[in-house]
Amino acid sequence: MTHTTEPSDKALVPFVSVDHMMKLVHRIGLAPMLRGLAENIEADFRRWELFDKTPRVASHSAEGVIELMPTSDGEVYGFKYVNGHPKNMKEGLQTVTAFGLLADVGNGYPVLLSEMTLLTALRTAATSAMVAKHLAPMGARTMAMIGNGAQSEFQSLAMKAICGIDSVRLWDIDPQATAKCAANLAGHGLRVTACASAEEAIEGAQILTTCTADKQCATILSDNMVGPGVHINAIGGDCPGKTELAPGILSRAGVFVEYPDQTRIEGEIQQMPKDFPVTEIWEVITGRTPGRKRAEQITLFDSVGFAIEDFSALRFVRDRVAGTDLYHPLDLLADPDDPRDLFGMVQRAAPVA
Repeated sequence: MTHTTEPSDKALVPFVSVDHMMKLVHRIGLAPMLRGLAENIEADFRRWELFDKTPRVASHSAEGVIELMPTSDGEVYGFKYVNGHPKNMKEGLQTVTAFGLLADVGNGYPVLLSEMTLLTALRTAATSAMVAKHLAPMGARTMAMIGNGAQSEFQSLAMKAICGIDSVRLWDIDPQATAKCAANLAGHGLRVTACASAEEAIEGAQILTTCTADKQCATILSDNMVGPGVHINAIGGDCPGKTELAPGILSRAGVFVEYPDQTRIEGEIQQMPKDFPVTEIWEVITGRTPGRKRAEQITLFDSVGFAIEDFSALRFVRDRVAGTDLYHPLDLLADPDDPRDLFGMVQRAAPVA
């Protein structure tokens, strides 16, 4: 038997860097990638009952939160590491960073390691638009984007690619954020209007997206601001003590969630009684229950992000980078010729005197 210290191909794990992820977006095209992610997420929601499901494991601090989000469909295991630190922006750092992994359930070996800061932005937007496709009023063409931070452009372009909106109305407490978002959206086929208030932004909009960063119970939309027939995509309330909507809106709306056990801790419905009625969105996608029941109904997607969406996104990346130059082979796993001889492998790696 030969005894080498070089890793075999089976021990090299594909690693998709930030640079690779950006190249993948441009190679596929942003709109096709958003649609592809949405298709993967919807396909996995259709087999929702196959997955392991648990609220994410969170470590909270005064500054923010660090979370692990695991799931498995019985054949592939996946998890994401993600943080949320609103104060980071003032220090020139990202509010959210992330990476993720897929592994073979059969042998436990990782099969993909990937950056997920960019991928989370893409999958969050794809999820929002996929759900809006099922819940938004027929013929919706205008979206209000309240909160113009790092997620805003992705949300706007996903709604265009998947739901067909052609107009977006922007507002942020920071005018510079709105100017940044408007400049980035120029040339992407959307009519963009910068607004002076949240009230102005929602005028004439059929889809209202809220995505603010401050970790507090805020009232971005008050009850009297929201009229009948709109769809609210609430994605900013994503941890305990962080909400964006007045409780009265929730009382008037049909509320749809990813995984109730997690959303009741982190979402807008943390403000409501523990038995507050909600509908799991997978039930709408599979046809088990109706989504929008009446034209005048307010629908609300109380989105906090769930591990299955990350699993779907990682699965998409795994399939798209296979056979390309868009990953690094990473020497992540020890691979001795004799699986029992890990120590011997270390010994043989000693430098020659």
